[in-house]
Amino acid sequence: MHIAAYGTWLSPLTPELLAQGLVRYAFAERASDGALYWTEQRAAEQGRNVIVRQAPDGARVDLLPAPYSARTRVHEYGGRSFHVGAGQLFFVHQADQQVYQRQTDGAFRPLTAAADTRFAELVYDGHRQRLIAVAECHAAGGRVDNFVTAVNLHSDATRPLAQVSPLTLIHGEDFYAAPALSPDGSKLAYLAWSHPHMPWDAAALYVATLAADGTVEHTEHVAGGPGSSALQPTWSPTSELYFALETGDAWALHRWIPATPATPATPATPATPASSAVAVPAARAGRAELVLQTPGELGAPLWQLGARLWDFVDAHTLVAVTFEQGRSRVIEIDLERREARTLHADYPYIGHLSADARDIFLTLGWAGSGSEIVRIERSTGHATSLRCAHNHLLEPENTSQPEAIQFETTGLTAPGASQATGVDTAYGFFYAPQNQQYAAANTARPPLVVLVHGGPTAGTSATFNPTVQYFTTRGFAVLDVNYRGSSGYGRAYREKLRGQWGVVDVDDCVAGARHLAQLGRVDPERLVIRGGSAGGYTVLQALANHRVFAAGSCHYGVSDLEALTRDTHKFESHYDRFLVGPYPERRDLYVERSPIHYATRIQKPVIFFQGLEDRVVPPNQTEHMAKSLRARGIATDYHAYPGEQHGFRNATTIQHVLNSELAFLQRVLAL
Repeated sequence: MHIAAYGTWLSPLTPELLAQGLVRYAFAERASDGALYWTEQRAAEQGRNVIVRQAPDGARVDLLPAPYSARTRVHEYGGRSFHVGAGQLFFVHQADQQVYQRQTDGAFRPLTAAADTRFAELVYDGHRQRLIAVAECHAAGGRVDNFVTAVNLHSDATRPLAQVSPLTLIHGEDFYAAPALSPDGSKLAYLAWSHPHMPWDAAALYVATLAADGTVEHTEHVAGGPGSSALQPTWSPTSELYFALETGDAWALHRWIPATPATPATPATPATPASSAVAVPAARAGRAELVLQTPGELGAPLWQLGARLWDFVDAHTLVAVTFEQGRSRVIEIDLERREARTLHADYPYIGHLSADARDIFLTLGWAGSGSEIVRIERSTGHATSLRCAHNHLLEPENTSQPEAIQFETTGLTAPGASQATGVDTAYGFFYAPQNQQYAAANTARPPLVVLVHGGPTAGTSATFNPTVQYFTTRGFAVLDVNYRGSSGYGRAYREKLRGQWGVVDVDDCVAGARHLAQLGRVDPERLVIRGGSAGGYTVLQALANHRVFAAGSCHYGVSDLEALTRDTHKFESHYDRFLVGPYPERRDLYVERSPIHYATRIQKPVIFFQGLEDRVVPPNQTEHMAKSLRARGIATDYHAYPGEQHGFRNATTIQHVLNSELAFLQRVLAL
């Protein structure tokens, strides 16, 4: 074993190995043909998303050759981009955002040719030979319209299929998600919400009754709306509609009890006196009925379209994922008894679940960036890993294990008060340095990297994270923070960020770092903060308003809240009302909390990384910050990447980021 300073250890997890081996799995589901399908985002192929089919005998084949890539950009964050119906594969091609069909001979047929429209969450309507989808039209002048559409699967000699305009089924709200067709094809359930709300604040569930030709006859509101969000409408095999509804602090399983009309009265006859007539049942309005309140949450914020967290195995049983304290549990729910039993409780985070009578399939990690696909046999409970992105990245003896911690942080600022009072609690996962080939001097303490997740209404988990291990194998400790506002801890915890973005998230990262330093587990002089997107904003806020961190690493982070309000995409264009306050009425808060206005308060080194095609956080924000710091002589590195968007997908980019970031931290921390 070698004795060397923390932060200087040679790691078996090289940037090249991490970048080339980085694969993200999503939406693993078994189709009616008995095969399992999923998408793989491969950094080694410049972030291309390949649809993979695994036959019942275990044989795997890639269904999309280059240059095809299955990725939708609806809401910019995308989501489910493919569907298998009646043995046919349909997908959204990343390059043009149009819907294609992969034919049995391997050829690809375009089904749409709407250059200004994006599609997602494809649903096969076999009753009418069409696809139902969520659509987003980007018209001239910057106008963006969202709606539910139908794509015809027939064509004739005079009108090629791709020239047939998709039919708009449902419109009028700002956003739509989760179209679900009833087994008999007569009803379409879906979610909808409008500005200024986000889906986890106010997604409402509707059911549309469809005519024989597929048009909408009438629509009924089922549940949800501002203050009570609905999630994942799913029809049972017997055409009962189930969904999650967040009426209190957590999403819980509900079902729809449809309205019943009054029975017409039968006129009395002389032989049947009116006084002896049977009472006529009155009309009853439809309603949402609570089925079961499970421990933890039966739901998660809808950042990516198409993620599923429960599924039916038969008409009376479903399996589901619940979330509690940053961890996942797989449960089986008996719908008749309204009871649940735990099947597995040892998975860190499950972003997608699908099931049938034989098996349960889990995608471990966030729905759009899963690290492993697991199959659980229902009859035995035996779990098998089908695909694992990190199997060959790192040996178990070199892998740092997560330690769930909680720590005291500042209280919340009351309306009208100038500062926070009292104390509160925040959460995170701590990872100690781990490398079997190295140790440090007994009196030494490791530098700490505080990781700040994006969103900010998202969360981190104990799922294997190659970036965490990249640091821990080199002798860094890592704290992955679930600051107030993170998901997985209930609505009340999530809403502690309301009006407090740039304040309580920063306080929690500072408090977590101080907590570990006070315990003697990390070096208080070598604390680093690192984050991307909303996490990058927290990085800049922490450096500007506190003197705790020795350096920061900002990945495509927000620095100008006013510019974000003006320039960002439709999905998040009113998100700032929740996070900060109404604009321009509270412009003072937007200025006060924008690092771009007080870059002079940042005294410590910062490294910036930015995709030049980022529509969520435009590059000009990062460029301005870097220029401002450099002008004052602050050690500043800035790296921009052509072709990259919000988040890096190309192996070359990822490798360069890791190499540059490590060299920067070792230099500024004098390691």
